[in-house]
Amino acid sequence: MANVRDLKKDINYVLGDIIEAAYVWEYTHTGKDTKKTEAIVDEAILTFDELITKVNDKSVENKKAHFKAVNAELETKGRALIEKINALD
Repeated sequence: MANVRDLKKDINYVLGDIIEAAYVWEYTHTGKDTKKTEAIVDEAILTFDELITKVNDKSVENKKAHFKAVNAELETKGRALIEKINALD
């Protein structure tokens, strides 16, 4: 990871793409219930807020380890959200 700015961009891009994928699913599956996709979008927004708060936390002692943990959490939560989108019927 190069710097904090890149981590913030990664968080924004990954979760933004997940939200976009949920909306594309809604658009391509008209007539289906959208409550599940709305829940995925809400979860992605909540995850974004949590991760940005963690990145902006100034009270961390070991910043490098902290940012690696945030990056790993982004990957884990991002994969979980993608799996939820793929599981939509």
